[in-house]
Amino acid sequence: MFKIGFDNEKYLQMQSDKIRERIGQFGGKLYLEFGGKLFDDYHASRVLPGFAPDSKVKMLLQMKDSAEIVIVISADAIEKNKRRGDLGITYDLDVLRLIDAFRGIGLYVGSVCITHYHAQPDPGCQGLPPLYHPRLSLQCPAHRQR
Repeated sequence: MFKIGFDNEKYLQMQSDKIRERIGQFGGKLYLEFGGKLFDDYHASRVLPGFAPDSKVKMLLQMKDSAEIVIVISADAIEKNKRRGDLGITYDLDVLRLIDAFRGIGLYVGSVCITHYHAQPDPGCQGLPPLYHPRLSLQCPAHRQR
């Protein structure tokens, strides 16, 4: 008889309980980093039979009334037009895709954090249209209305 090596429901319950416990220890606010893919973690589901590819999202949904998503992207990845190998899209477009996906399931996306910023030139400042995206309310400082 085939035995499942990973109990997904037990994982969701235990992780959610521990996260709530930690939130209580830190005055109602806790920042967590989720490594890997939240929506489509097929690697984890391959190596952990029983792990659902969307387990991390299901856990967040259990706490969606108190969760705020902060998406982090490296300025280096944006500058180098780094692409996701599985989807073939650039990381900056993946941020927009993730914002839509999170909002589409009722999770609140509060902000996008750009790391490794070293005053890289903004493509919008090099004769191209200004960098602006209405879903993010972002605009290049050089093109901002004064």
